[in-house]
Formats: sequence, C-alpha cells, structure tokens
Amino acid sequence: MFLSKISNALFVISLLLITACSEPVIDSETELQELQLTGYTMGPIVYSVKLIGKKQHVEEIQLAQKVDDLLKKINAQMSTYDKNSELSKFNQYQGNDARQISVELNQVLTESIRLAELTENTLDVTIGPLVNLWSFGPEKRAEKVPSQELILATKQHIGIDKLNLENRLLSKSDANVYVDLSAIAKGFAVDKVAELLEQYDINNYIVDIGGEMRVGGQKTDGDDWVIAVEKPISGTRAVQKAIIPGDNAVATSGDYRNYFEDNGVRYSHTIDPKTGWPINHKLVSVTVVHPSSMTADGLATAIEVMGPEKGFEFAKANNLAVFLISKTENGFSEQSTEQFMRLVAKPK
Repeated sequence: MFLSKISNALFVISLLLITACSEPVIDSETELQELQLTGYTMGPIVYSVKLIGKKQHVEEIQLAQKVDDLLKKINAQMSTYDKNSELSKFNQYQGNDARQISVELNQVLTESIRLAELTENTLDVTIGPLVNLWSFGPEKRAEKVPSQELILATKQHIGIDKLNLENRLLSKSDANVYVDLSAIAKGFAVDKVAELLEQYDINNYIVDIGGEMRVGGQKTDGDDWVIAVEKPISGTRAVQKAIIPGDNAVATSGDYRNYFEDNGVRYSHTIDPKTGWPINHKLVSVTVVHPSSMTADGLATAIEVMGPEKGFEFAKANNLAVFLISKTENGFSEQSTEQFMRLVAKPK
C-alpha cells in the first residue's frame, strides 16, 4: 500500500460517491455505453475506471481482470508496506552494489530524480526514513513528535544524490537510504491503467486511483468530462472549483485529512525533506493538471511542501496548470495560474 497524500480530493461532477460497480446507461451489448469498474488497490485505496465502450468488448478482453492484475503488479514493485516488494528489497539491502530493477520501477525513479532536480530537492523520494520517524510510514510508530536530535540523525541518510541510477542499475551510497514513492507511484499507476485502456482502443475514460485521475475523450453524449476539486474540509464533498481538463491528468495534494495531534498541535503527514519537519504553512491544497499523472502527482507534493508563495512562483515559472487553496482568517483564498484558469468550467 502507498501512503495516500489525500483521499478523493477530486471527483467527477456526475459521480459524487463511488461505492460499487455502476450499471450501464443502456442495455445493448453492441452499442457504446458508460461502464464502470471499481475495486481496491494498494491496501484500502479505491480505484475506479469509468469508460465509454461496448460491454461485450469489455467482457471479452477481461478488462476488469487486466486492470486488477496490472495494479497488483505495480504494488508488488513499489510498495513500502509489502516487505517482499521490489522496492522494499532494495531498501533492506545493505550493500553498495548496483541491482537491476524492473522497467516500471526504473521509469518512476527516473522521473523522481528529474523532479528532484527541477524542484531543488523539494520532492525527494529518499525521505522514507523521515516519513517513518513521524509515524506516517509502514512501521506504525507511536504518533508522537521525535526529538530534534533524532530528526537530525535521520536526515543524514536523506538525499536524492545518494541514489545512482543508470541503465536500469540502481545503487545507493548509504546503506540506510530508504526510498518512499508515495508521492509519485499512485500517479504512475493511473498512467499505466490509462495506457492499458488505450491499448484496447478505449479512448473515452476517467481513471481514478485514490483521487489521482487521468481523463481521456468525452462522455457518451459528446460532452466533456467535468472534474471537481473539493473544498479542503474534512468530512465534506463540496466543490471548490470545477474544471474541464481535456486529455490530461489531475492530481491533488493536501494536508487536511492525514495528520496526527500531539499536545494540541497538529502535524501534517507531508514532510519537508530540508527541515525534517512536517510542513507548517497556510497552503492546504494543491491541484496540478498535466499530461502525465505521475508527473502531476509528484509536482503536487513538491508545491505543497514549498508553500503558497514559493509554490505559486514555481508553478508560474514552469508554465504549469496549478490551483492553490490556502487558509485565511476569513476562510480560504485561491491562486490559479493562467494555464489552470483556461480549464475552469464555465457555468451553463
């Protein structure tokens, strides 16, 4: 299972709650219809594949089983909760020799290293030891604030420069380096499911894994898919902003659902790799629209760590479609880049 940054922060306007497989809109086996596959992956995370296709075709190619098998494969490669996963075995390895890794893990780590450079290490997938130290990893530590001495000692083993990846050969210069792909692997899984659909000529769809989405094509009536960004309030499904992303992925990162409290202080699950502490600023939700769900996933986390001012400047400097929600004394404030504003749904 991957640690979910935020659960169901995005949803389809026409589908407010996903609880089970929906019935097709029409009964014909041969005509295009709206179908939905749902299940669980990475532990308790709900996935939903909403598609426009022929029921007979979907059943003949055993699409539901193929999606499930694909997600199981990715989990077996990249989970830190599965001690026998490919990534866990690398984390447990105490040597410095290079190990050949799968094509998929190589793809995710290559993008992780690129994004680390782009974000000046604000996104750093070697942050795993700090995530575990702060009780948000698979070790199930007691929810309490660690000492500053322990934080500093743990930080000695953090740093993307401690990883070396070349020609699918992965090594680490520090035996205690521990990679955590929570900020990017879920988006990768979304991309791979979308690619699977397109492989079978299914080009009108929404793939949703725990709130990270990728959208393709249109609905049965020819209308665009409309995606809602939630208000950053726990326990609600209210809409903050509705967008038409086109053929793109949408990822949201936020700190308002996953946290713990100690002595009346709330500590976010999002850790700043530079300080070793959970983020502590007014930015509560970041939404990124990008062709790649993997990239959008990683960028959303990085911008969340940066905070509202630096994050917004980073988004503008890199021509990204980004939407920020920050807390204020009077509620919430919004910041949107020009690229994001072009996607906002117009009232009918």
